[in-house]
Amino acid sequence: MTRARARHLAGAVLLLGLAAAVLAPWLAPQDPCDLAALDLMESGLPPVWLEGGVPAHLLGTDDQGRDLLSALLYGTRLSLAVCALAVGLSLLLGVGIGLLAAQAGGWIDALLMRLCDVMLSFPPLLVAMLTAGIGRLLWPQAGVVLDFGVVVLAIGLTGWVPHARTVRAAAGVELGREHVLAARVIGVAPWRILRRHVLPHVLAPVRVLATLQVGSAVLTEATLSFLGLGAPPTVPTLGTLVRTGHDHLLSGQWWLVACPGAVLVLLVLAAQALGDALQGETGRDA
Repeated sequence: MTRARARHLAGAVLLLGLAAAVLAPWLAPQDPCDLAALDLMESGLPPVWLEGGVPAHLLGTDDQGRDLLSALLYGTRLSLAVCALAVGLSLLLGVGIGLLAAQAGGWIDALLMRLCDVMLSFPPLLVAMLTAGIGRLLWPQAGVVLDFGVVVLAIGLTGWVPHARTVRAAAGVELGREHVLAARVIGVAPWRILRRHVLPHVLAPVRVLATLQVGSAVLTEATLSFLGLGAPPTVPTLGTLVRTGHDHLLSGQWWLVACPGAVLVLLVLAAQALGDALQGETGRDA
């Protein structure tokens, strides 16, 4: 498969997942967060292609009678929303710190790069545990908002380092070009030079890193939720669906973990494939 076809296929999978997430309230046969809509008489139903399945529940139901297809649509929606916020936080921190390090230089540059080294030693799981402990101490009544905030901070605060290092290296090259030096001579403000002459030229590698980070962010969110550090089990995300499905795996209800696991794998592989394709094109253009 050529790089262009891989990019188109990966982009189509991501767009399909995004469309399903955005249109979840209209596509889902049931609201999985509405307890009044659940029917215990329909709990444990298999997918429609297996014996005992019903057309009303294409992928079956869980032990609470919750439609699995609806839970997947809403779960994908929440997972992608959390990942988008986390990647956005990483971009904001990474690009800002990278530009500051390249512009300031000297001891500020050295200090920020040592901060990057320190942050690399903290895995997202440890950051999530620290954030959860501090958050619940300060806001004991935050509930679900705190749970999602923990995941966003855990991914964002550990994912900005690659952006910062990449932007710092690329911005250092751009700041040495003749048109930037000429802008400095005529008295253009440093922040204006960074915004108009440097930032547009460092966005290409940042775009690649952000695409690759989407896949790792989806996987990290699922891991944290599976371990109980993310969303609560009552809120459908890809991680919580895999977690609750794992509890019923030995009882024969394999679809409860297989379906969300398949969606998770597809999203991660599509993001990685799209990032690799963009990386190849960026390297060729360079």
